Amino acid sequence: MLNVKRIVLKIGTSVLLDKEKNISMDMVGKLARQVRTIKEKGIDTIIVSSGAIASGMEALALKKKPKEIEKRQALASIGQIKLMNMYMDAFEKERLKIGQVLLTHEDIKSKTRCLNLMNTLNSLLSMKIIPVINENDALSFKEIRFGDNDNLSALIAQITDSDLLVLLSDVDGLCDKDPQKYPDARIISVVEKIDDKIERLAFGTTSEKSTGGMVSKLEAAKKAGRYGIPTRIVRGDIENIALRVINGEDIGTLFQPESKIGRNKWWTAFAYKIKGKVWLDEGAKNAILYNGKSLLPSGVVKIEGDFSRGDCVELHNADGQTIARGITNYSSTDVNKIKGLKSVDIERKLGYKYAEEIVHRDNMVVI
Repeated sequence: MLNVKRIVLKIGTSVLLDKEKNISMDMVGKLARQVRTIKEKGIDTIIVSSGAIASGMEALALKKKPKEIEKRQALASIGQIKLMNMYMDAFEKERLKIGQVLLTHEDIKSKTRCLNLMNTLNSLLSMKIIPVINENDALSFKEIRFGDNDNLSALIAQITDSDLLVLLSDVDGLCDKDPQKYPDARIISVVEKIDDKIERLAFGTTSEKSTGGMVSKLEAAKKAGRYGIPTRIVRGDIENIALRVINGEDIGTLFQPESKIGRNKWWTAFAYKIKGKVWLDEGAKNAILYNGKSLLPSGVVKIEGDFSRGDCVELHNADGQTIARGITNYSSTDVNKIKGLKSVDIERKLGYKYAEEIVHRDNMVVI
């Protein structure tokens, strides 16, 4: 923790709720006091906050979240104003200034817009202003949503080269079994690798005002870990919990990072939207997983989706498991024509040839 210079704090909706399940100014104030102390330690802090839809529900005295996406967007529009006013008031009491940033996936998958975002966040931090980020729920349709603020916080941690991602939640950490069913469930202190066994321990959420659950938190930890960033999941309503994490206390669950991938491969792994799927035969799968090879036409069995040259596609094994993502050199129409062929036959079949490979290894990330 001595080397931490920048952190991302993801604040779940449940962390902001009081005993009556309403967004609490007192809870926001406690977070503001912790952030002030963290900044006094010389650590940049970026906040990714949920709570807009919950705030909108309170403004209209709704007890149940509507199913219609349009109504949820309307609630987010109403609630975002209320939520940010609470943040502004609480942080001003601690002599801190905040800046609001609302995002959709389109802002990440476009390199130009993502670079603008990086510059904006760095400028805010250099001006001693704390960015408070949320998904733009008032505008985000299903196809461009991050899905939840856990995943958004992981992307923000990657974009800003943060040293630590802290997920403040309504759970104490990842347990060895479902604590809602088993009172003797124990917290797993450290997870060195998120494998199938760890993923089976995840469970969803049943809250009317929150999104995600442990499944989305594991997804976030995996994304952050692939970029060399550790993640810690802790219960957010514990007194001074963020400070205790910063001070190095062993609390909650720490997810160790993997080796850091380069920026170019980061785009492929996390930022680009998937436009199609390509199924591989056993030989192609093994060549990619174990021998560091590119994907050739001969290894393609079938495809799904309508994609163009330069789009990002997922590579699947025979069982449908995603083994890699990559930037395709050929459109879905072309791949359908050349699948199963040798590279030397591409030009004969298409009348032209962009490359020997469907996906070159340099433009591929093994998942």
